Amino acid sequence: MDDDRLPTDFVVRAALRECDLAAVPAMLLHKGEANSGTIVVKLNLLDGTCQILTQARDGEGRLGWMRLYPQGPKPERDADAYIERSIKRDPDIWVVEIEHRQGWHPFQGPAID
Repeated sequence: MDDDRLPTDFVVRAALRECDLAAVPAMLLHKGEANSGTIVVKLNLLDGTCQILTQARDGEGRLGWMRLYPQGPKPERDADAYIERSIKRDPDIWVVEIEHRQGWHPFQGPAID
């Protein structure tokens, strides 16, 4: 690795464990490259809509999270289609789905707009 990031598999396992401790349903939908795969989070809001968060870097190089749908959640089928296209484009990504009505997730880092 060329930066101080933790291996992706460690970050994902820790996030899934944190969800488990908080009694929030979460599952690994796609396992990517263990050390440096990018994480995509599907936030299932349990009303037929989802928000997608993707890892990104801000203008200063800090790792954070960018909302795919800044105007608001989209139907779950749209989120699933985006995830399918993303995996085809980059099979090294990790995809985690979290089910929470308010969109809570354990991943740390600033929101990037």
